[in-house]
Amino acid sequence: MGKLETTYQKKLADGDIAADGAQAEAVKRLDALAVALEETRPGWFSKPDPPKGLYLWGGVGRGKSMLMDLFFVNAPVDRKIRTHFHVFMQETHAFIAEWRKLDQRERRKHPAHVKGAGDDPIQPAAKRVADKARLLCFDEFFVTNIADAMILGRFFEALWSHGVVVMATSNRHPDDLYRNGVNRQLFTPFIARIKDHCDIMELKSEKDYRLDRLTAAPVYYAPLNAESDTAMDAAWKRLTGGDKEHAETLSFLGRTLTANRTAAGCARFSFSELCDRPLGPPDFLAIARQFHTVFIDHTPVLSPANRNAAIRFTTLIDALYEAKVKLVMSAQAEPAQLYPEGDGAFEFERTASRLFEMRSRDYLAAEREEVEVE
Repeated sequence: MGKLETTYQKKLADGDIAADGAQAEAVKRLDALAVALEETRPGWFSKPDPPKGLYLWGGVGRGKSMLMDLFFVNAPVDRKIRTHFHVFMQETHAFIAEWRKLDQRERRKHPAHVKGAGDDPIQPAAKRVADKARLLCFDEFFVTNIADAMILGRFFEALWSHGVVVMATSNRHPDDLYRNGVNRQLFTPFIARIKDHCDIMELKSEKDYRLDRLTAAPVYYAPLNAESDTAMDAAWKRLTGGDKEHAETLSFLGRTLTANRTAAGCARFSFSELCDRPLGPPDFLAIARQFHTVFIDHTPVLSPANRNAAIRFTTLIDALYEAKVKLVMSAQAEPAQLYPEGDGAFEFERTASRLFEMRSRDYLAAEREEVEVE
C-alpha cells in the first residue's frame, strides 16, 4: 500500500470521507504516479525521462480536488506547485507582458533567460515555472478564452521539454476543452499533446458529495441572530471539510482582490466586505470564477438609504447566479423582504427571485459555468 493510499484509508477510518470505489481506483493511479516520480528523480549524473502525468476528470463534487490535495501533500517531490489553472495562466500572461517590456540587456540578466529564444517570451515563461516546479498540479483545468488557447500548445510543450510533470483535475474530458472556441482548430493539437503527456482517467463516482453537504442543511439563514451565526459556522465547517483557512488574492485586469477567508474552493465574506466597498462587475466575476461556493454573512435589510450597496449586491448575485456558484448566506429577512419598499424595490424583485432559486436542489446540483472577467 502506497503512502497516498495509506492516508486515504486513514481518512476513511476517521470518518472524514465515505468509501467510494471510483476514488479508490484514482488513489491507486496517483500512488503509481508518486512512485514513478520517486524512481525518475533527477540526480547529479542522470536525468531520467519523466513519467506521464494524470488528467483526472469527472462531474462536480466527486472528490477530484480532495484527491489532488492528498496527492500533492504526499508526492515525493521537493519542487512542486498546486494552483488553480486560471490563476496560473493569469500569472503567465502577466510575466509575458513584463518580459516584452524588457530590453535585450535586461533579458540576458534575467533568471528566466533562455539562450537562443530571441524575442519569444514563451521559452522564458516556461523556464521560470520549471525552475520552481518539477510537478505542477492544476485544479479546475479549463480553457475559455482565446488568449490562453493560443499559447497553451507552445507553452506546455516547453514545460514538458524541461521535464515538468502535470497532474490536473477538470470537469471536462480533454476533447471537450475550448469547445466552440474562436479558432479552435488552432487549439486542438494541444489536446493531442495532453494525451501524449498525461494518462486520462475519468472519476466515475456516481455520488455528488458536494451536493450532499450543501443539502444537508439550509443554505439561507434568517433573521440575523446567534442561531444563524452558529448555523453559518457549521455550514462553513461542513463545506470546507475542516480545511485550514487562508487568504487568497485574485488578480485580474490589472487589479487585485483579497478574499481573507478561503478553504477547499469556498470563500467567506461579510456583506459589508463585498457591498459597502467600491467593487464592481469585474470583482464579482473574478470571485465567481475562482470559488465554487461563496458564503455571505450579515446581509441587512436594504432600502434607498443604502441603494449603492443594494446595487452592488444585485450585481454580485447576478454574477454568482450566471456562473452557478453555490451561495450560503445569512440575512436579516427572507429574500422577498430584503428590499421591501422604496425606490429600487421593484428592480430588486429579480434578485429576490434568484435568491429563492439558488436555494433549490436543482440549482445546487447544477454544474458550475465558466465565466470570463471583462
